[in-house]
Amino acid sequence: MTAFDMNLLDKSLGEIARDIPGASAVFFKHGLDFCCGGHQPLATSIQEKNLDLDEVLGQLNQLSSPQAEEHSLKYVPNEELINHILERYHEVHREQLPELIRLAQRVETVHGRHPECPTGLASFLSDVEQEMEAHMQKEEQILFPMIQRGMGGLAKSPVAVMRMEHDDHGESLARLEQLAHHFQLPAEACNTWQALYTGLAAFKEDLMNHIHLENNILFERIDNYLGGH
Repeated sequence: MTAFDMNLLDKSLGEIARDIPGASAVFFKHGLDFCCGGHQPLATSIQEKNLDLDEVLGQLNQLSSPQAEEHSLKYVPNEELINHILERYHEVHREQLPELIRLAQRVETVHGRHPECPTGLASFLSDVEQEMEAHMQKEEQILFPMIQRGMGGLAKSPVAVMRMEHDDHGESLARLEQLAHHFQLPAEACNTWQALYTGLAAFKEDLMNHIHLENNILFERIDNYLGGH
């Protein structure tokens, strides 16, 4: 094992996802929580999940070229990062959730007697939509404008609140996956059921990446803010 590998194992999931573009996809594939649980070291996470150490390290090593890191969002200014979050995640979540609710309602109505039907999913998704809309509006109307105006010191308190709400979103994702039977489709699943689970998996990955960008890059900058712009 190289010194680079040893250093990687000691780093937190959030640091690695922030520093190595594409690492978040590797973590998502292996079920590693790099957003809300991002402070845990890679070594501990691999051990807890009983994963193949060499396989995970090999996949991360393939990503960690200097050329890839040049394109990392870690280095973009706050204004650009915030615009990316708004366009890539806030707008997308507002499109994803109503469609997922519609699909879930359809599946529950048609397949309600099926033992693997995701009963209660539509109602739960409606709650998630309301919680996320309230959260995103707080960011859009209060926190992000403060950061854009260079008010980093004053932004620390709202950031702490957003981090706590992100933890709640992480718990919601776990509950969502449980209701959807970990996105495992029955053999006879119809096209609507298939579209629902495909959409849920995409939503989960998007939300994890969204939280990661805020917690481990944007909010980290605010936590370390010492004054100035």
